[in-house]
Amino acid sequence: MQSPQAGLDASGDADATAGTPGEPGDEHAGAESAVAVRKRPKPGERRVQILQTLAAMLQEPGAERVTTAALAAKLSVSEAALYRHFASKAQMFEGLIEFIESSIFTLINQIVERDADPALQARRIVLMLLQFGEKNPGMARVMVGDALVFENERLSARMNQFFDKVESQLRQSLRAAAELAGSQTPTVDANGRASALTALAVGRLQRYTRSGFKRSPTEQIELALGLLT
Repeated sequence: MQSPQAGLDASGDADATAGTPGEPGDEHAGAESAVAVRKRPKPGERRVQILQTLAAMLQEPGAERVTTAALAAKLSVSEAALYRHFASKAQMFEGLIEFIESSIFTLINQIVERDADPALQARRIVLMLLQFGEKNPGMARVMVGDALVFENERLSARMNQFFDKVESQLRQSLRAAAELAGSQTPTVDANGRASALTALAVGRLQRYTRSGFKRSPTEQIELALGLLT
């Protein structure tokens, strides 16, 4: 699975800084200048770096609330430099949420297209969701809302909508599975199982983050999924 370091994609102007050129007459001035001058980052590079650093800081113990001052210090830039790329800290978190949404729903679409068995689709969607959180601990904190407690309410609302969409896809797969199994109430069955699976996923991710990333969200997951699908 693609990591945030490899996959975060954003646009924006990059900071431009330069070192001090060598002194005139120094035969090594050209070489020294080449070393001293910092290359201009490509468009969007700094923006991606900010999001990567924010995600990494959220993995640290007690990092439920990351300040822009701490983030700027980690990047060795000023807070003003951060705001040249993001209008607010909320916008930085929105960048992380966009990465989560894009990654997860792309993978869900791949699972649905690849697996003909709808019950298997549902199990693999939940497993993939948990594996994503396990491989991206900072993102897991955003997903369950721990990193959003002190932030703008719209961020938590957006993550709630994210899980609503996941549950909707689970309902579709599980309704098809119930129909194949000859259920007389496929919609009722699918609604109940999709709700239970979504609660399982959220609960496992919460336990993972609140244990300091010690309790794996995929621990004995096949047994749990077998009971619910």
